[in-house]
Amino acid sequence: MGESNKKLYRARDSADGRYGPKQMASSEASALAFNGAPCLADAAPALRQSLLAWYGEQGRDLPWRQSRDPYAIWISEIMLQQTQVKTVLPYYRRWLETFPTVGELAQAEQQRVLKAWEGLGYYARARNLHRTAQLIVERHGGVFPTGFEDAISLPGIGRTTAGGILSSAYDQPVAILDGNVKRVLARLVALPKPPAKAMNELWQLSEQVLDPQQPRDFNQAIMDLGATLCTRHRPSCGLCPWQHHCAAYHQNLQSQIPMTEAKAPIPHKQIGVAVIYDNAGRILIDRRKQEGLLGGLWEFPGGKIEPNETVEDCVRREIKEELGIDIQVNDRLITVNHAYSHFKVTLNVFNCTHLSGEPQTIECDEVKWVTLDEIDSYPFPKANGQIIDAIKEQAN
Repeated sequence: MGESNKKLYRARDSADGRYGPKQMASSEASALAFNGAPCLADAAPALRQSLLAWYGEQGRDLPWRQSRDPYAIWISEIMLQQTQVKTVLPYYRRWLETFPTVGELAQAEQQRVLKAWEGLGYYARARNLHRTAQLIVERHGGVFPTGFEDAISLPGIGRTTAGGILSSAYDQPVAILDGNVKRVLARLVALPKPPAKAMNELWQLSEQVLDPQQPRDFNQAIMDLGATLCTRHRPSCGLCPWQHHCAAYHQNLQSQIPMTEAKAPIPHKQIGVAVIYDNAGRILIDRRKQEGLLGGLWEFPGGKIEPNETVEDCVRREIKEELGIDIQVNDRLITVNHAYSHFKVTLNVFNCTHLSGEPQTIECDEVKWVTLDEIDSYPFPKANGQIIDAIKEQAN
């Protein structure tokens, strides 16, 4: 935390650390071990005290922690879903410069919202932010609601996100359970199964350990603990304020917990993509339908290569099926490899020439012929950025 913003929390003296009680007997630590039912209520006062003392000295100095504006806190919570802090920071600052209030976000065109989100991924978050801003203005007078049920009824806001917003903005004692918190709690009780199969138990643990007097700082502290010390790989147990309470540490299981489930192989899709030029040198782009992955973003048209189909044949077929036009497939422009959360793609991108037909919105919401100078004003998925760079390099 920033020097001027550090909070002082009283910690007990300890034999080997500043943040917790003296060394527990192993039998005391094992009492926290998971035995089929959550069991942190007795240990909660000591856990709260040691964690808050550590956070007062070691907590990260993050811009949304300097704010009590529910709007700014809500934006940060949505951006941090499945995204690291270091990635979020520049987007957060630019977002608040572009849309400084919920009213301005509500009134913005969706394309402007998606452009501001461009590159951050999981674009449904941006669409939900936009729709939620409109609902907050319509139903809640332009202020993020203080009620839990009202909060989770908004698009893109689940139990953890609601807890993060309500505790940070309004200091309400509402528990959270993001990835960091799951990992910390799973180790604390040596959870003998994957977190995905113990969600009810983990929620009970999070509610038991939450400090009802200081929920804002506690929730931020437990997330910091998971993000900085109780990390997925090679946790820094020697620096952890909860080391003496941690059942996984005392059983030397911190590298095995949280347990993971076997994952199916990640599918890898081969995609044929067309950069189509007309006689004036303009390029054809289309806007994806609102629903589904990358909804509302612009892209270069194309589709999945079928078995025993050449890339060139795929590109011709997809363009005919999606846009109703005939093209000539020319030379390969670039090959782009990109990974999403549940699959990988290889984009095989070809320069193409428009031959006949008027582009139709058969499989998309909108089509446009644009110049190279105009193309940067449209929001594209991250992988398409490499295609745009290749087009520009080709043009020089």
